[in-house]
Amino acid sequence: MAAICDEMGAVLRNAAFSPNIRDRLDFSCAVFDLQGELCAQAAHIPVHLGSMAFAMRNIVTRLEWQIGDMVILNNPYLGGTHLPDVTLIAPLFISDNLTAFVVNRAHHADIGAKSPGSMPISTRLHEEGQIIDPTHLIQQGLLNHELLKKLTGNTRNPAESQGDFSAQISANCAGLARLQALITAQTLAGFLAGLTALNSYAERLALETLRTIPDGTYPFQDWMDDDGQGHKNIPIRLSLTIDNGQVLADFTGTAAQVSGNINAPLSVAAAAVYYVFRCLMPSYTPACAGTFRPISLHAPEGTLLNARYPAAVAAGNVETSTRTVDVVMGALAKALPQKIPAASHGSMNNIAMGGETATGHWDYYETIGGGMGAGAQHAGLSGVQTHMTNTLNTPIEVVESHFPLRINRYQLRHQSGGNGQHKGGDGLIREYEFLAPTTVTLLTERRSHQPWGIAGGTPGQPGQNQLDNQLLPSKMCRQLKPGQRLTIKTAGGGGFGSTTQNRKD
Repeated sequence: MAAICDEMGAVLRNAAFSPNIRDRLDFSCAVFDLQGELCAQAAHIPVHLGSMAFAMRNIVTRLEWQIGDMVILNNPYLGGTHLPDVTLIAPLFISDNLTAFVVNRAHHADIGAKSPGSMPISTRLHEEGQIIDPTHLIQQGLLNHELLKKLTGNTRNPAESQGDFSAQISANCAGLARLQALITAQTLAGFLAGLTALNSYAERLALETLRTIPDGTYPFQDWMDDDGQGHKNIPIRLSLTIDNGQVLADFTGTAAQVSGNINAPLSVAAAAVYYVFRCLMPSYTPACAGTFRPISLHAPEGTLLNARYPAAVAAGNVETSTRTVDVVMGALAKALPQKIPAASHGSMNNIAMGGETATGHWDYYETIGGGMGAGAQHAGLSGVQTHMTNTLNTPIEVVESHFPLRINRYQLRHQSGGNGQHKGGDGLIREYEFLAPTTVTLLTERRSHQPWGIAGGTPGQPGQNQLDNQLLPSKMCRQLKPGQRLTIKTAGGGGFGSTTQNRKD
């Protein structure tokens, strides 16, 4: 089944039109059983996959399914994450019996928001683009042309948008064909028995790992820099309880939801929690529902990690999920000080942009890597994506051939990692020169709260955003002129362990 998910991803990548999906690989594919429980996933985007694993049961049990259906959605309060992440779900019937689902989720750089790149400085969900409640895009094999026309017509480049939707449909079609062949070869009874055994095996492996964590309750807190609307130093608090392999992540005490867009639905918080504990398990642990059975979480409704509609969430999926990983790791470090690394750069460093040229409108979105936190056995890697994102960088050649942009610098930010027995990884410097009038939006973090070191290691350097010679806030939207230069300097990772000098100090 994992190979099926990989093939779905290959189809999606090869058929997609936009650089965000084709080059950055900002998509994820998975298989679910008829109850919406995770069966398998590819090694794609952790925040996509964990949130789908948490929310899919509620989605599939709400709808009536028939052969040839395909449902589309992006509503964060009905199973999505943020509006650019569009999910397509297709049911598989074996002998007229609903048996399983194949699913893919892909990030659309234009989902109809007012600002190019569809990652605006927003205060309400409706400002972030088109909201798609779970709706049949295909019903009994018939494409809803009116719906597709409406979705693509609300974007600035309908042809590119339609190409990406078609790629998602194709990926699900490939998944259905391969999954049907697998089940036919095994027989339905054999497949279901194998799935039960797979989940039991995964749960045993998970419990074996989780029982190595000393029982106890471990508190930790970290802060979001700001919400882009004037609220700063916004806390995420966790009380992590371990009891004979059972895990409860209780986020009571976390800040109330804010007016800016760093709020997150509960499924995004779940993705962060699942990810951290999955990293502790052996690499051969199957990615299925059984893996996550011992893990539960609680976040009071109306807080940053369980926001109420219609709170804005564009950055919650990317920035708040990343900080939630830091909080869970910080708590676990008290129980497993030799296994948990220091904080990584702690931001996806989102940059969204677009404008008009003689050839039409363009939209572009990318995230930028940074320094990885050091651990007890290793220094941190430099210039990499970490934790909740798993995308590639867009090659400079692709950026410059598709958009009125020039990349003047793309290099490591030397000495930005924290010091210690093992050094944190260095961040990146990426400088954009604009060749046409461009609207730019930044959604970044770790500009005021440094990535923490661990066991005596020092923090990584905070990130910095700069326009020409002017420092910029962590979250902003501006109209830029040709010739202006935007420089993003991402944070370094925290260091691990005291050096001799640190001990003298």
